[in-house]
Amino acid sequence: MIKKSLILLFLSFCFVSAFAQTQKPPLHGKHWMAITGKPLGATAGAMIFNQGGNAIDASCAMLAAVCTMWDVLSWGGETQALIYNPKTGKVIAINAMGIAPTGATVDFFKEKGMTYPPEFGPLAATTPGTPGGLMTILAEYGTMSLEQVLAPAMEMAKGYPIEAQTANMIERNKDKIKEWPYSKKVFLPHLGEEREAPYAGEVFVQEDLYQTLKKLVDTEKAALASGKSRKEAIYAAYERFYKGDIAAEIVRGAREQGGLFTMEDFAKWKVKIEEPLKVNYKGIDVYKLQEWTQGPALLQSLNILENFDLKSMGYNSANYINTVYQSMSLAFSDRDFYYGDPDFTPKSPMKGLLSKEYAKDRAKLIKEKNDPEIGPGDPYPFQGETNPFKHLLVNRKEALVYDRPELPIQGLDDPFLDHFLAGTTSIQAADAEGWVVSITPSGGWIPATIAGNTGVGMSQRMQSFVLDERLNPFNVLEPGKRPRVTLTPSMALKDGKPFLSFAVQGGDTQDQDLLQLFLNIVEFGMTVQEAAEAANIHNYQIQSSFGAHESKPGSITLNNQVPAWVRKDLQNRGYKPNMLERTSGPLNAIWFDWKHGTFWGGSSNHGEDYGIAW
Repeated sequence: MIKKSLILLFLSFCFVSAFAQTQKPPLHGKHWMAITGKPLGATAGAMIFNQGGNAIDASCAMLAAVCTMWDVLSWGGETQALIYNPKTGKVIAINAMGIAPTGATVDFFKEKGMTYPPEFGPLAATTPGTPGGLMTILAEYGTMSLEQVLAPAMEMAKGYPIEAQTANMIERNKDKIKEWPYSKKVFLPHLGEEREAPYAGEVFVQEDLYQTLKKLVDTEKAALASGKSRKEAIYAAYERFYKGDIAAEIVRGAREQGGLFTMEDFAKWKVKIEEPLKVNYKGIDVYKLQEWTQGPALLQSLNILENFDLKSMGYNSANYINTVYQSMSLAFSDRDFYYGDPDFTPKSPMKGLLSKEYAKDRAKLIKEKNDPEIGPGDPYPFQGETNPFKHLLVNRKEALVYDRPELPIQGLDDPFLDHFLAGTTSIQAADAEGWVVSITPSGGWIPATIAGNTGVGMSQRMQSFVLDERLNPFNVLEPGKRPRVTLTPSMALKDGKPFLSFAVQGGDTQDQDLLQLFLNIVEFGMTVQEAAEAANIHNYQIQSSFGAHESKPGSITLNNQVPAWVRKDLQNRGYKPNMLERTSGPLNAIWFDWKHGTFWGGSSNHGEDYGIAW
C-alpha cells in the first residue's frame, strides 16, 4: 500500500512539474518589449529602446539586424507588417512584398519545362521589398534617423560572431552556394578546406553589405545637411536604393547570373500602406493582411470555429484536434484557390470568404472523421454574385500534386516537411506610448543568390506563383504582380485596445500555429508563454506554397505529449500522425495586461527566438 502511494505521489509530482512552469520564463515589461528570431536581433531592439526610440524604431533595428544575420531572410527579401497607431487607435497594414520582374511570364517558365517558378536562384526572385518597407515604416511612424536604427546592423556587417544554426546551414548548402560567384565570396570564407562555411562563433564579415548600408546612411546625412526633414532624408535613401547606383548594381548582378530584373522594375515598385482585413471572434477583433498573403485563412478558420464549443471539447482532445484540423483544411483550400494580388484581376471574393454566413455553411462540412476530399467552397453567393470559376473547380484535382499520401512523414529531415516548415523570422515590439508592431519578414534565405557586389541576397518568393489557372486563377504569374505569400503577422484588439500581437515563422504552418496560439489564450486561459510553448498540431492536407507544392491529405504532426489513446482515436478517424518533440511554432507574441498596465511576452521553446523587456 505504501509503495502504491509513493508511485501515485511521484506521478502527481511529474504531472505538476510538467505543467507548473514553462521551459522559458515569460517576459514582463512596463516600458518596452522587443522579441525576434535571434538573441542578437532582440539586443539590437533593446539598444534602440535604451537610446529613447519607440517600438517602430526598435522594430526597424531588429529587422535590419536579422536581415544581416541571415535569419532565414536577407536584405533582398520582403517585409509584411501590422502596426497599431495609438494616436489614431487604428491598425495599419504594410505591404512591402516585391513584384515579379519584367519577362517573368507563364510562357517563359513553361518553355523551360517548369510547372512552377524555381525554388532557388535568380529566376526565383521578386524585387527587393524589405529595404523599402523598413524605410517607409521608419519615415512614417518612427522618431529616429536611418543612421541610428541601422547602426547595430552595420556593426554586425563589419563582423559579428555567427551562431551555429546559420553557420551550419551555410555548410549544408555550400554546393548550391558555389553556383553563384557573389554568394560564394560572402558565405564561404574557407573555400577549399574541409569546412568551407564559417565556424560557429567565428567573426563573419560582410563588407559589401556594409558598404550598401553606408550608402543609404550617407544619402540620409547629405539630405539632412541640405535642410531636408527627417522623413524626407529617409526617403532620399529609399530613392537611392530603388533608382540609383544600388539598384543598378543589384540589377547588373542579378542579370549576370541569369535573373530578369530591370531598372524599371525597381523604379515603379512602391511600398503600399493598406487597410488590414479583420473578423470579430467572441468580442475580439483579429487583424490580418490582405489576400496577397495567407492571413485571411486564419480569419476564415476563426469564423468556422465560432460555430463550435471548443472549450467543452478540451484542449487537444481527439474531438478538438479533428475540428481544428478540418477547419484549417476548409479555410486553406479556399486560400489555395481564391487568394491573390488584389491589384490585379480577377479580384478575390473576400467579402464572401470572410462572411459569417459562408463560415456557417462551411462548418457543416466538418465530420467525425477526416475528409480527404475537402476542397474550395463557393463564396460568391455570399456576396451576391455568381462564381465565374466553377468550371475550374470541376477539374482542379487534375492539376494538384500529392506526395505519396499513403506514406507517413518520416521526420524533420523529410523534404516534404522541410517545405512546409520553411522558415522566416518574426518581430514583435511594443512601448509605453502605445505603439505595437508585428512583422513577418522573409526571402533571400540560405542558399541565397547574392546580387552583385551589394551583399544583398535575392528573394525566392516567385515559387509561390502558379502557372496553371486551374490551381488558382487569382495567383497566376504576371510581371509586376505580387505572389500570394505565406507571410502573415497578426494583431488582435479587445474593447478598442491592443489585446495580442503575434507572429511566427514556418511557411504554410504559420497561420496554423497562430490560430492555435490565439485559441490557447482565448478558449483555454493560457498565459502567452504557455500558449507559445503549447503542443500544436500541423495540417498537411493543404497545398504547399513551396517546392513541388505537394499535399498529404490526413497527415498530421502531433506533439509527443499527446496521449496514445488520443493518437489511436485520430488514426481511427483517418489521420496519419507523425510525432515530434516540439511543435510550438516557433511563436513570438505580446499580450497586453491592461489591469496592471504591463506587457507579457511569449517566445516559443522551439527555435532560437528571444526577447528582452524593461
